[in-house]
Amino acid sequence: MVNVMENGKEKKTELRINNLNKLFEENFSGGKKYLFSSPGRIEIAGNHTDHNNGQVVAAAIDLDSLAVVSKTDDMKVNFISTNLNQHIRVDINDLVIKSEEAGQTSSLIRGVAFKFVELGYKIGGFNCIVESEVAIGSGLSSSASIEILVGEIFNYLFNNNTIGPIELAKIGQFAENDFFGKPCGLMDQLAIAYGGIIGIDFLDFKNPKVINIHADLTPFNYSFVIVNTGGSHADLTDDYASIPKEMNEIAHYFKQQSLRFIDRDILIKNINPLREIYGDRAILRAIHFIKENQRAESIIKLLNEGDFNGFLQTVNEAGNSSFKWLQNAYSINDEKHQGISLATELTKNFFKVNNTIGATKIHGGGFAGTILSIIQNKLVKEYIAEMENVFGEKSATRVSIRNSGINFVKEI
Repeated sequence: MVNVMENGKEKKTELRINNLNKLFEENFSGGKKYLFSSPGRIEIAGNHTDHNNGQVVAAAIDLDSLAVVSKTDDMKVNFISTNLNQHIRVDINDLVIKSEEAGQTSSLIRGVAFKFVELGYKIGGFNCIVESEVAIGSGLSSSASIEILVGEIFNYLFNNNTIGPIELAKIGQFAENDFFGKPCGLMDQLAIAYGGIIGIDFLDFKNPKVINIHADLTPFNYSFVIVNTGGSHADLTDDYASIPKEMNEIAHYFKQQSLRFIDRDILIKNINPLREIYGDRAILRAIHFIKENQRAESIIKLLNEGDFNGFLQTVNEAGNSSFKWLQNAYSINDEKHQGISLATELTKNFFKVNNTIGATKIHGGGFAGTILSIIQNKLVKEYIAEMENVFGEKSATRVSIRNSGINFVKEI
């Protein structure tokens, strides 16, 4: 893997555990205590392909949501977030969607509990204190990290840890879609639930195929760096929603449920009526999907074969496609703020000035937020310094691949 966890990270994690345990003792009393860890994730390939039956490549990372938890005898969830400085209380006897909770952690807890009950699983109350390195708006799936964490707590405490990663991922997606109010796909949840680098094929939405990619990239001496260019995702829901909407419109023209079942030649042959009905952007986004779906498949093969130069080239092609054809580098409603475009250009110039080969791409939903860059280890500090000079302190973060997904760590 790229830049596997080092001893310094382990020492930092131990300090976090000790601090959380102390805070837990100050706020709660009684019962056995358990430690859970839920990672964030990066998207390596498959930008906006999952919602159209496409393929993606994603990975869990070593930034996580860490929680100390104890079981209670009632049906109340007490959830303290040190990051938000909030004590969230949810009565899970009441599992009705509440509009006033949209976008809040309480909606994720309630939504996960609802789906557990609907599926015939058990739920119960617990006390929990969480500290997360997966910052909100960082593009590393902070909400998915929390919803999968809550799912694993219910799973471990009340269901003998019998629920598998695909089921947990689907439960998390439901909570985020229906209770939290964000129209996300399933990639984030699956990457967090599984761990490592995985390929996911959404040809069958109900039963996505997950491929574990056993790729050792350590000998190539490169690292993943996430650059948070700023800007909140809060006002970008319409931008996100426009992508699957336009892709689906093109698919429905051909009487197909998604773009996965359409090839580029057929698309181009029908380009004139498509332009008249749906406009050029929808067609360009469809072209992006078709090529990006092929790239995701290629990257799985390249990683398995250890073709690192081919991997870098294909990641760059993915970034180019998102920028030009998917068009999710910035919101057309906020043209003054184009942090992703700026970070991408600065990164490409960094490669040129340093006479190095690397890769960079739009990361996640886009429009605001983050890019993913792949940088030679010897240049990582210099690259981070250059990005932070523009986008602020701690805006650039070197991340490692985490082999484990959501998990119960130990009793403490």
